[in-house]
Amino acid sequence: MNNFPLAERLRPQYIDGLIGQNHLTGKGSILRTAIENKKIPSLILWGPPGVGKTTVAGIIANSLELPFFTLSAISSGVKDIREVIDEAKEKNGAILFIDEIHRFNKAQQDALLGAVEKGTITLIGATTENPSFEVNSALLSRCQVYVLKSLQQQDLIELLNTALIKDESLSQKNITLKETESLIRISGGDARKLLNLLELVCNHLERGSAITDDIVMQVAQNKIALYDKKGEQHYDVISAFIKSMRGSDPNGAVYWLARMIEGGEDVKFIARRMVIFASEDIGNANPNALLLANTTFQSVNIIGYPESRIILSQCAIYLATSIKSNASYMAIEQALDMVRKKGDLLVPLHLRNAPTKMMKEMDYGKEYKYAHNYENNFVLQEFLPSEITGTQFYNPQKNAKEEEIRRFLKERWKDIYGY
Repeated sequence: MNNFPLAERLRPQYIDGLIGQNHLTGKGSILRTAIENKKIPSLILWGPPGVGKTTVAGIIANSLELPFFTLSAISSGVKDIREVIDEAKEKNGAILFIDEIHRFNKAQQDALLGAVEKGTITLIGATTENPSFEVNSALLSRCQVYVLKSLQQQDLIELLNTALIKDESLSQKNITLKETESLIRISGGDARKLLNLLELVCNHLERGSAITDDIVMQVAQNKIALYDKKGEQHYDVISAFIKSMRGSDPNGAVYWLARMIEGGEDVKFIARRMVIFASEDIGNANPNALLLANTTFQSVNIIGYPESRIILSQCAIYLATSIKSNASYMAIEQALDMVRKKGDLLVPLHLRNAPTKMMKEMDYGKEYKYAHNYENNFVLQEFLPSEITGTQFYNPQKNAKEEEIRRFLKERWKDIYGY
């Protein structure tokens, strides 16, 4: 039993042992009532890492006394899904738990539809991403979505004390919990990481010792990575990195870059985000930013660690110290919003292609004016559907390059767009 990690040894089998998530599992709550009545729908558990999604799935399986299958969306495919469904048919029903279900593509999610609808399997999907965006609508409509909340500090402290008292191995050491700040901060609210860190610390302590923040930090710095490139911190650190560059702070950008590098983050992931940033947050205020970011992406793929850290640093500093503009990003967002609101507006006749005689007779392309036949390679004509004529999607911002663009547009389009 002690060969299993503490988080696994301490995982509760029944709902009364679950710490946190009282809105779902407390007395009279929706999920608890469903478990007690043994009437569980297929469902999606949505919440941050380490809040009990896998534990809730196991509790449901124990309560229903059904065969329990687990698949990981990272390593499983349609073939694995079909094998589980076939086995579930033989057993007259089963629970299928899919971790990180948001990583399944449409074909993989579609493979579940029939079995879920017929009740061959009770699907429990776990995701850290918003299922409205990541789970296709057909599957989502067949599932209930339950939101799991981040564990509160009192929940985490209760979990620590429970482990020290109830775990067979740790209880024998008679260790007391004097301070908890470092344990909670390093684990980032992830119960699994918290328990595994607690076990690591306890393994370094003598019987009858007390856990302090200093001891935790000594063990953590020597024995565990303070950056989890697959967990919540992965998203928090890249967010801090992007926001530092957006805020024009090269020092903040380099620090968060160093955190990712030290944690072994994928260089392609870092470089890819800088390519996006160069267009989204700098755009035409400094077009060279996109060129450098793209060159960085290509370079780090060739170079690899550790030398690629220098290239990443150069690019991050350049992006952080560049003039900023999100005008291009806002332009496409507003255009997309218009398309969604107005639908497929007709292409004006003069802009249509006319490859056949019939199309020419229908006036396709008839009044189109070829810009290169006019002075300065420009002639005033309409390029939007009549229903939205004069709609300005691109609004140049106040920086040297885009002021130049604004002057260019004003000379040509002031009568239509009002630049």
